[in-house]
Amino acid sequence: MVYEGVLLFGVVMAAGWIYAVLMQQRHALQGKLGLQVFLFVVLAAYFIWAWTHGGQTLAMKTWRIRLVGVDGRPPSFPRACARFLLAWLWFVPALLISHLAGLQGAWPISVVLLGGVLTYATASRLHPDRQFPHDALCGTRLVDTGGSTAPR
Repeated sequence: MVYEGVLLFGVVMAAGWIYAVLMQQRHALQGKLGLQVFLFVVLAAYFIWAWTHGGQTLAMKTWRIRLVGVDGRPPSFPRACARFLLAWLWFVPALLISHLAGLQGAWPISVVLLGGVLTYATASRLHPDRQFPHDALCGTRLVDTGGSTAPR
């Protein structure tokens, strides 16, 4: 997840620059909601395209894991869309708790966010196949490619 985030930094920076140029954004808070929606769409396009065309993002290729559907092939477009949306369960509940609790500042929000991510990751231990909730709900799974390009 961290490695994926490092790689996405470049994608988000490039997309943010394109948005700023196209929208003639002169101030960081000008068009903030539009930028957030645009970046959400860019991230969705990145993940959904990678998952439906081979089942791997660049970070997943590096770590030799692949996303597959129940049939062992890359997930369908609707399944990849559902997985993208449900994967936000890693972050959204903790961010909502932070917002509702009125937390401000990087440290308190980071602590709640870390707790939420760890809780979500622990939830995979409750599933018989050790799947994350979003994969179980979407009918997808991560498999070890063991260096090969074909799923096992």
